[in-house]
Amino acid sequence: MTTINIKISKLIALFSIFVCFASQANEPVELFWEDMVPKNYVAPEAELSHDGSMMQLGVDAPIVKTLDNKLVKIPGFVVPLEGDNLNTTEFLLVPYFGACIHVPPPPANQIVYVKFSKGVPIHNIQDAVWVTGTLSTKSWQGDLATVGYSLAGIKISPYDG
Repeated sequence: MTTINIKISKLIALFSIFVCFASQANEPVELFWEDMVPKNYVAPEAELSHDGSMMQLGVDAPIVKTLDNKLVKIPGFVVPLEGDNLNTTEFLLVPYFGACIHVPPPPANQIVYVKFSKGVPIHNIQDAVWVTGTLSTKSWQGDLATVGYSLAGIKISPYDG
């Protein structure tokens, strides 16, 4: 093999590796609820508010700051906030069915505020879903809960696992 052929072969190999890494960079990171709590964190005892807001008092629920601005895919259950009978534009994604409706709600680092600009159909809120989008460590607060993460939704699909 000539020197030129060897150099071309090496360039093709390097280009192939680059393309492989570049295509993986656009794939969402599969994220699970335990990944959203800092390692070695132990939650303190919570005291519930009795003013009807369902908020937990004195609960420090730190977030994982390295998750900010990451493209993720996370499973969970939908608690609708905004939308109509066909599409939901805003919802809370929670780790188990009924969270935020029953007392107490999960800690803030176990709730994600999700917003889809055009809305998505939610066929059955009892079914788990995968939500893909860009995660932010920006908090959100509403009547149901204080939330530690926000997500700009890109895609929603049935949970398959």
